[in-house]
Amino acid sequence: MENNDCDYLEKQVKEEANSALELIIREGACRMLQAAIGNEVSEYIERLKDEKDSRNRGLVVRNGSLPAREIVTGIGPLRLKQPRIHDKRDGLHFISNILPRYMRRFPSVDALIPALYLKGISTGDFSKVLESILGKNASGLSATNIVRLKRLWEQDYKDWARRDLSSKRYVYFWADGIYFNVRLEDAENKRQCILIIMGTLENGKKELVSILDGYRESKQAWQEMLGDLKHRGLKEGPKLAVGDGGLGFWAALREEFPETIEQRCWVHKTANILDKMPKSIQPRAKVHIRDMYMAPTKEEALKACHHFLSQYQAKYERACNCLEKDKDSLFAFYDFPAEHWLQIRSTNPIESTFATVRLRTNRTKGCGSRLATLTMVFKLAMETEKNLAENQRASTYRKVH
Repeated sequence: MENNDCDYLEKQVKEEANSALELIIREGACRMLQAAIGNEVSEYIERLKDEKDSRNRGLVVRNGSLPAREIVTGIGPLRLKQPRIHDKRDGLHFISNILPRYMRRFPSVDALIPALYLKGISTGDFSKVLESILGKNASGLSATNIVRLKRLWEQDYKDWARRDLSSKRYVYFWADGIYFNVRLEDAENKRQCILIIMGTLENGKKELVSILDGYRESKQAWQEMLGDLKHRGLKEGPKLAVGDGGLGFWAALREEFPETIEQRCWVHKTANILDKMPKSIQPRAKVHIRDMYMAPTKEEALKACHHFLSQYQAKYERACNCLEKDKDSLFAFYDFPAEHWLQIRSTNPIESTFATVRLRTNRTKGCGSRLATLTMVFKLAMETEKNLAENQRASTYRKVH
């Protein structure tokens, strides 16, 4: 019992120490922000001190303080007061860069919500989770407000899906589709396919290009997506498009952007080839396949391909046919700059985005509605896009041209 009492007291002391430390940090942050806001106001007034009226009185003066308001931050809620400015100039007024009007929480808190959403936190559990992170007094983050934010995300998606693309010039496309179970749709439409295209601009930036829902990866669905890109101003297609063996995408691409070179994904192709061979042979065959796409030159890659075909053609004809039928599009990446090969020989850039989306849907056992599905994929993909590294300099992408 004595040991248990000691452990309990030690735990209580630690908790009190942490609470005290958090309080000190919040008070310090509050004082610093209050001082920064005061300095901002003083500098504004000082800058306009020569603005006078006909009676030689200042047109811009302090006039007490606005009512205090609580701002939710990553270290808990902070109560701040903003000095009031009386600006007698016509149509002009002071706007704080530090504490904008109507702001109730720091942008970092809004960024936290998609992060939690990504991890599979349900709407009903948001308040409890945010309370544990931001403190018990954090306001404005109830389940109702989370639903309201999701509605705003839906509008963000609609605006994004209509954005102008006339100034865009993509060098590479990655295309793929992912299936979701949509709980609130009728039984026939529960299996929803989301088509997604990511691209690389000339400056090396990877970004989400388009998201569209369909019921399968058909030519019609892909053609609708690619046609919409042209309708919104995309003048020409990318130099290279990377995707799996889905015939729908390639058939649509040849009609909408016939000048684009096709590159089959080596990850998907490897899996398809090995699936047609006995498990006992697969490890060795996988090494031979890797020798193809890891070869230092296209000539060496084609030699490795010929070696594979000559070695396995007699016994595993189906596997060899699977490789040989897409040979031209499998080795297309070798005609582009070597520093890009790692990125463009597979759909890994888009697969990593899908991984986060799959994580979310696995946790929540599907999505509520069609629009909620699209919005979720959009929001999570946009969050993932922020973390995509620019592995090449802008000049290296322009070499493609």
